[in-house]
Amino acid sequence: MSTPQPRSSSLWADAWRRLRKNRMAVVCGWIFVTITVFSFLGPSMVRLFAGFRPETQDTLLGSVGPSWTHWFGTDALGRDILARTMEGGQIAIAVAFIATFIAVVVGVLWGAASAYAGGKVDEVMMRIVDILYAFPTVVFVIVIMAVFELTSIFWLFALIGMISWLNMARIVRGQVLSLRHREFVEAARCLGVPGFQILLRHIIPNTLGVVIVYSTLSMPSVMLREAFLSFLGLGVQAPQSSWGTLVTEGATQILVSPWALIFPGLIMGLTIFSLNFLGDGLRDALDPQMRKE
Repeated sequence: MSTPQPRSSSLWADAWRRLRKNRMAVVCGWIFVTITVFSFLGPSMVRLFAGFRPETQDTLLGSVGPSWTHWFGTDALGRDILARTMEGGQIAIAVAFIATFIAVVVGVLWGAASAYAGGKVDEVMMRIVDILYAFPTVVFVIVIMAVFELTSIFWLFALIGMISWLNMARIVRGQVLSLRHREFVEAARCLGVPGFQILLRHIIPNTLGVVIVYSTLSMPSVMLREAFLSFLGLGVQAPQSSWGTLVTEGATQILVSPWALIFPGLIMGLTIFSLNFLGDGLRDALDPQMRKE
């Protein structure tokens, strides 16, 4: 009677199993999901049950502390801070996803093409990356938005994404350099598969683990960049609000209305904290060395 063979599992199945064992990463993942639902569904619930909108003003009420009517209190114009924090979360999370997506697409394609081409092409493409590294990226965004008077949220998302792809390009380049001479790539070349298809179908999919991990870890930095630009008045424009603008407004009223800073800052900090721990958990789960354990 033959002994049963141990069941093999894929990298993704093993990664999912290890991620579930990381309680901190799982908890942080649920925190981020909760904050996302809070941000995108919350305003509708507040409007339905309490009748507040983020832009609704009550100058007679003014700035009051947290109460059963206004859980996060109100600002100097009588606007509900809970509703404004939810609206700010929509913009912060949207810019994190959209800008990170742009950075991933540009960085993966640039880094993969550079490493696969090799030689002088690789040298020129990576020197371009080095030159772009020399520029202070946030200052570059500030100058572009100020010179061309770009006030649309779309341009804010696009510009943040376009300055966030440099690290991704370097990381993917390193992965492709280690993959381009592997057996499955050589076999595809022997079969006459075009280089472009080899890159898209065989090499880039094998870098997805690293790309996912770095994308998760880069989302907090994208959110901080948006908050910094909004803090300087170059991000989201009134009457819309983001966590950056709320923190800016709250900082000017911290002595008389500390809740205007505490609650938006707490939600923003909790989001960045959860994304960082989730990224660390994904990094550990997708580490090939962990498959031996």
